[in-house]
Amino acid sequence: MRRIWSALAVTALVAAAAGCSSDDGGGGSSGGGSVPGVTATEILVGTHMPLTGPAAAGYSKIAPATKAYFDYVNASGGVHGRKITYKIMDDTYNPATTQQVVRELVLQDKVFAILNGLGTPTHTGVLDFLKTNRVPDLFVASGSRSWDQPDKYPGTFGFNVDYTVEGKILATHVKATQAGKKVCFLGQDDDFGRDALAGIEKILGPVAAKQSYVTSNPNVGPQMGALKQAGCQVVMLATVPGFTALSLGTAAKIAFKPQFVVSQVGADLGTLSKQLGAAAPLTEGLISDNYLPLSNDEANPWIQLYKKVNAAHNGNAEFDNNIVYGMSVGYLFVQSLQAAGKDLTREGLISAIEKNGFQGPGLAPLRFSADDHSGYGGMRLSKVEGGKQTYFGEPLETDDAEGPVAPYTTPPAAPPANGIPAAS
Repeated sequence: MRRIWSALAVTALVAAAAGCSSDDGGGGSSGGGSVPGVTATEILVGTHMPLTGPAAAGYSKIAPATKAYFDYVNASGGVHGRKITYKIMDDTYNPATTQQVVRELVLQDKVFAILNGLGTPTHTGVLDFLKTNRVPDLFVASGSRSWDQPDKYPGTFGFNVDYTVEGKILATHVKATQAGKKVCFLGQDDDFGRDALAGIEKILGPVAAKQSYVTSNPNVGPQMGALKQAGCQVVMLATVPGFTALSLGTAAKIAFKPQFVVSQVGADLGTLSKQLGAAAPLTEGLISDNYLPLSNDEANPWIQLYKKVNAAHNGNAEFDNNIVYGMSVGYLFVQSLQAAGKDLTREGLISAIEKNGFQGPGLAPLRFSADDHSGYGGMRLSKVEGGKQTYFGEPLETDDAEGPVAPYTTPPAAPPANGIPAAS
């Protein structure tokens, strides 16, 4: 594995060096001062997503849902007379492949922006390339704190609640409801896992035992065995869906029955149930959180809108929280385009996002400003009961430092009647 990852690191350095040398080509503007990816009738944006590979479960549904929302907007004339084209590239959750496909999107396709590229280990490797080529890097599909560095990466913005904030919120619940129990941790061996653990330990102090996994090895038997041996009564997971399912299934096989508390990114019940099959009841009692309306909330106007879009433009795909996520990203991007105005430039779009003022489906506020590119700032706790994932308590917000975890009581706005944000 060390040799493999060393080879990937070399590939990353070569790609980054090539990216730097290409800045005079397809970078901040194309010939004649035109804006890359923008014509009088079209806006071309791209993304990298794990359509296949170890993170494909659930996540492969996100970008098609975003595209479906764009198709819905396009059917009504688009944004300022331009229709949105969304090019989705499969990177298999492999950092080297991510660099290849992002280079293609920027240098060959000349996209206006990269939108919602997914993954902490994957997207980290393209930050410098996108900065060098002055490409807006919007609403990254990960809660890494790396996206919130406006001084270093002025064009990069998060979307997910950052993993340290989420860790603090989940740990606050554990502290209140599992007092005196031995709390342990399993996380992905990258900034996803490390940032989540940092938030957890800000509230709980050092966990009793901790383990990590790499996505290239679909076996968590040793990790679960070690946590059982350590006497863990609560296991907090910073896992993608496939590894959440592996953890639940492996624990059951060795008669290990802790309370599982799982990061939102790996806790969609529909995805887990499909992964577990007949063992889906293992999800019962699972604690997690989210910051968007849950897919099973039939009375929520955002869910009603998204189901309408899903039926008309997404082949009526099985509706779950991944589709809610993808369409919420699409809605925010359309809001951003509306705010940037008809004379669309990359700089104008970034300025419009920093001005914020967005109203959408989120249960907590978007924190965008010139000094904060982190995305959503809070979450609401959820639990699986009777085979259904439901919210409980109030939404909670905090920061990634020493700030308190406190309720956020402002409800989200309803969507416009036509489901499309109006120009500001």
